[in-house]
Amino acid sequence: MINSSFPSLFAGHGAPTMVLDPGPAGAALARVAADLPRPRAILVVSAHWQSEAPTVGVAPDFETIHDFSGFPAALYRVRYPARSDPGVAEEARRLLGEDGFDVRVDCSRGLDHGAWTPLRLMYPAADIPVVPVSLLSGVGPEPHFRLGRALAPLLADGVLLLASGNLTHNLADFRGAPVAGGETPAYVSEFAEWMWRHLAIGDQRSLLGYRQQAPHAARAHPSEEHLLPLYVALGAAGAGCRPERLYAGIDSGVLAMDSFAFWPATSEHAQDHQSQSVR
Repeated sequence: MINSSFPSLFAGHGAPTMVLDPGPAGAALARVAADLPRPRAILVVSAHWQSEAPTVGVAPDFETIHDFSGFPAALYRVRYPARSDPGVAEEARRLLGEDGFDVRVDCSRGLDHGAWTPLRLMYPAADIPVVPVSLLSGVGPEPHFRLGRALAPLLADGVLLLASGNLTHNLADFRGAPVAGGETPAYVSEFAEWMWRHLAIGDQRSLLGYRQQAPHAARAHPSEEHLLPLYVALGAAGAGCRPERLYAGIDSGVLAMDSFAFWPATSEHAQDHQSQSVR
């Protein structure tokens, strides 16, 4: 195994136009990629791919899916010509199967914008193999935490896990008056700060029960798919992981763009932090 010290990442991917206008949130993703060792493959979990059972994408060459409408023409010309890694894909399938998941494979699906937006900002050359894994339809945080936990061994073997969503995601508010008026509803920052506080102290119980405990949870996420990738990243990092807030900010009035790295307790990064904390 490679002593990679890789974290699992949660990236806020925002609107599709982020790839054309990265802003500070995109710059933060580029910085973390530059600071990490080069992964041998990237396991990507996007809010925009859900299926009944966890599914591993194994297409040899991934089509760039433009799964949106009404955006500038330049956005539809963006391509991210990534290739797969059959060995890593098979290892992901095996790990999920051994954990009891009814895992499937998909031989043709490309990369949606939730995957290729952060990938293009972080690794624009598209020269690192990518293995997409789907979310689960109709279930909440706990099965996704378990999914991440099953994939955890890959982090210690040179694979970066990139989970892509948004810390808040309410499209009705995105299209509504608060954005047009330039004001940010209070719930956006209140929900984002509640999540960070509980991530920072490792309060797994409260995080898994966020729907009942976090302020404005239902308004922050009328549907859960943009938050669920965070639980995959958290599960993959394992018990005792050290969370690092890579970026915090709000885009378009209602999209909390926070991104995090979750450093496994066994990584050199986490050990250095622990050593510093006791000195």
